Amino acid sequence: MTPTLVRHRPRTASPTPAEACARARDWAEIQERMLVPLYEAVYSRLEVGSRTRLLGLGCGSGLALLIAASRGASVTGVDTDRERLALAKERMAPDDGPRAGAPDVDLVDGEVRDAAGAAGSPYNMITAFQPIGCVAGDTEGLGPALEEAVELGERGSAVVLTGWGPPERCATAGVLRVAERMRGSGWRPARRDDLEDVASKAGLKPDGSGRVACPFGYADLDSAVRGLLSTGLFSAAVRATDLAQVRKEMAETLHPYVRGDGTVWMPNVFRYLIARTP
Repeated sequence: MTPTLVRHRPRTASPTPAEACARARDWAEIQERMLVPLYEAVYSRLEVGSRTRLLGLGCGSGLALLIAASRGASVTGVDTDRERLALAKERMAPDDGPRAGAPDVDLVDGEVRDAAGAAGSPYNMITAFQPIGCVAGDTEGLGPALEEAVELGERGSAVVLTGWGPPERCATAGVLRVAERMRGSGWRPARRDDLEDVASKAGLKPDGSGRVACPFGYADLDSAVRGLLSTGLFSAAVRATDLAQVRKEMAETLHPYVRGDGTVWMPNVFRYLIARTP
C-alpha cells in the first residue's frame, strides 16, 4: 500500500483528554470489526474495485477504507476525530515500504470540503458507515456533511447511508436504552424511513437497500462495556451522571447476553440505503 497522507486542518480546540485516546483504541480494537459484514455487503453489491474512487465520511480508524483498498479502490477518508484518525494512519502504514500498483489512501483531518481534490478526480462512491437512527438529531447531523460530499462526486455516484435495524431485531437496543434512562442521550428507536429521509433532504435518488446481520460478539463483559462505550452513544449519559454508574448499568443490562464461557453475544441487524447523486 502506498504511504498514507494525513492532511491536517488547523484547530483551536483544547487537547483531547487521555480517556478519549483510550476509547478510540477500544473502537479500533474491539468495536469497529462488528460492522465488517455491513462493509462487505455494500462493497460486494456495488462491485468496489480498481475503478472506484471512494470518499468515506466519518472514516474513524479506517477499517472500512482498508477493506475497500484491498479490493483495489482509491480511498479517501475524512474525520474530525483526531484520535481515531491517528489509528487509521497506523493501520494504513505499510510494513515493507511502498509497493508498485498499491491503491491510493488519503486521510483528511477536518471537514468534508477539505477532501476536495484528494482523489485527483471526482469521487464515484461516497459512504457514511456510521449508523444513524438511534440518537435524536443524528439524521439531521449527517445532512450538512452529506450535502458537501455530494458536491465532490460525479453525477450518478453511489451514496451509501447506513442505520440501525428495527429495535426488535437489535439486541443492543436494550443496552442503548441505558443512556435514555439516565436522561443523557436522547436515544430513540430507529424509524423505517430514517435513511430515505436523509437521502431526500440531500436531493439523492434511492437506488436500492438491504439488511445485514451484524452480531456484536465480545470476549467478556468488560470488553463489551468498553466496546459499546467507544461508540460515543453513551457520552451524554456519562456527562449527565458519571462513568462508573454508566458502566454499572450497562453491565447489568448485558448480563442476559453473557454465555456459559463468559463471552457476550448480541444479534443485530443493520440497514443500508444506496442512493445516487443528481
